[in-house]
Amino acid sequence: MEVNQEKQFSAKAKHDFKLIRAAVENNDEKAYAELMQIYKKPVYHVVLKMVRNTDDADDLTIEAFAKAFKNLHKFNPEFAFSTWLFRIATNNCIDFIRKNKIKTMSIDSAIKIDNGDEITIDFRDQNLNPQETTIKNQKIEIMQHVVSRLPDKYQRLVTLRYFDELSYEEIATELKAPLGTVKAQLHRARELLYDMVKGKKEII
Repeated sequence: MEVNQEKQFSAKAKHDFKLIRAAVENNDEKAYAELMQIYKKPVYHVVLKMVRNTDDADDLTIEAFAKAFKNLHKFNPEFAFSTWLFRIATNNCIDFIRKNKIKTMSIDSAIKIDNGDEITIDFRDQNLNPQETTIKNQKIEIMQHVVSRLPDKYQRLVTLRYFDELSYEEIATELKAPLGTVKAQLHRARELLYDMVKGKKEII
């Protein structure tokens, strides 16, 4: 990854570039973990503003990082990493919102991210064009790869939540399990997913 030396970047952005280089070129797990640590809360808050549901925001945040880290080698250092990451997260939210037809912020709203840039929320026709269909399929493929590495007892829960997009209540009904148990086990599964997205090889 080569950075244009003539373009002025903040110290924070330059640190991001250093971490990205280490992650891509050396598969440095600590670099992935630090990127996650820096941006997990900001991404979550942006996502929560859009979907207005904490459970969905948790899930969509994981998806955003999974997609970003899977495609980190494609990152263009002519732009700030935060802008690229937040764009992935907001586009992921837009797909979710359109599919689920949930109420969200004004269609003309823009979200300001940490470097001062604004990301405009653009809801287009609900029918996916070929490019959007490809992106959606890639997202599913990425998440299937991550979920397949979970312990067996969590895979069914996560499949119902991520791919079948059932609510916690619907999952509890489907599995004939107490709602509290479903929430606790999905919380643990989500922690494991974050660990895998960060690049950890060992999952207990």
